[in-house]
Amino acid sequence: MKTNIKGTNIVLTEAIEGYLGEKLPAVEKLLSAHDDSTMADIELAKVTAHHRQGEVFKAEINLRSAGEHFYAAATEEDLYAAIDTMKDEVIRQIKTKFEKRNTLIRRGGRKVKGMLRSLYPWKK
Repeated sequence: MKTNIKGTNIVLTEAIEGYLGEKLPAVEKLLSAHDDSTMADIELAKVTAHHRQGEVFKAEINLRSAGEHFYAAATEEDLYAAIDTMKDEVIRQIKTKFEKRNTLIRRGGRKVKGMLRSLYPWKK
C-alpha cells in the first residue's frame, strides 16, 4: 500500500509517523495486501492555530483500492486519539462493504438453489 501523509498546521515527527505505521497494517490486512494499486492519502491537521481547548486535532484518510473508495475523518482533543478513531471508522466501512457483498452473493446462491429445487421436486 502506498501512503501519502500530509501535515497541516502541524509538524510531522518520527513519533507520529511511527504511530501511523503501527495502525495502518490493520487497515491493509483487510484489503488485498498484495495489491500495489492501493493508495492511502492521510492528512493530520491542527484545525486552527488559535484554539487551545476542545477538539483541536483532525485526522482524515482517503483510501482507494481496486475500484473501491473509503473516506474517514475524526476530530479529537488528542492527535493519537484522532488517528485511532479514524482507523476504527475506515475499518468499519471496509467490513461493512465486504459483508454486504457476501450477503448479495449468498442471496443469489439461495435463489439458484430454490430454482433448482423447483425443477426437481422429488429431490428435497
